[in-house]
Amino acid sequence: MSSESKVVVITGASSGIGQATARLLAGRGYKVALGARRDEALSAMTEELRQAGGQAVYKVTDVTRRSDVEALVSFAVENFGQVDAIVNNAGIGPISRFDALCVDDWDAMIDVNLRGTLYGIAAVLPLFARQERGHVINVISTAGIKILPTMGPYAATKNAVRTLTEALRQEAGPHLRVTEISPGMVATRFGDSITDLKTKEDIQRRMGDIAIPADAIARGILFALEQPPEVEVGSMVIRPTAQG
Repeated sequence: MSSESKVVVITGASSGIGQATARLLAGRGYKVALGARRDEALSAMTEELRQAGGQAVYKVTDVTRRSDVEALVSFAVENFGQVDAIVNNAGIGPISRFDALCVDDWDAMIDVNLRGTLYGIAAVLPLFARQERGHVINVISTAGIKILPTMGPYAATKNAVRTLTEALRQEAGPHLRVTEISPGMVATRFGDSITDLKTKEDIQRRMGDIAIPADAIARGILFALEQPPEVEVGSMVIRPTAQG
């Protein structure tokens, strides 16, 4: 299939990696269905893509609600007739030390990072089975590869996604492609959700020093999508050269 006929659903599409991916794919002829919680940002993003000649629709989506994710996928089918790939990108990272006891933040990361990804998979699998084609792309993190202080619950959710992605890949059969992409330090709004002030300052300073643009991750996603149907890019790590 050419890019002009492919439809991609993107969660967390109102900023950061999701937004960069939407811009890149729409510019390459993909039809994109954007989901995120912020209506105004989604609307502006969709209008920007359309003004540039892209084909884009959006639906306000909270990935912690299974019905919202199902509705986003259905909305994409209603508008474009099919869905060829989903980029499960929505994620939050309110990181902190364990002894800060930010238990509500732990719960939120489980709900968004883990449950949100599972809901995305559940929403597309029946459709992909009927089509006999499809591609699940899960955005994970290098935080799950190199474990550091303050990253415990966050890395745990990302490694849970890494595990389920590999299991899905092995179950997938000949018609479903499965890709995990692990970004390192990327210039996004990651630090906005951090409630521990010292941790937030440290992360924002580190990001200011070495973070790469979100477009670098978008290019990795595009690379995985553009492979022939019989070729699967299973895992990709994209990080700054300066990141240890």
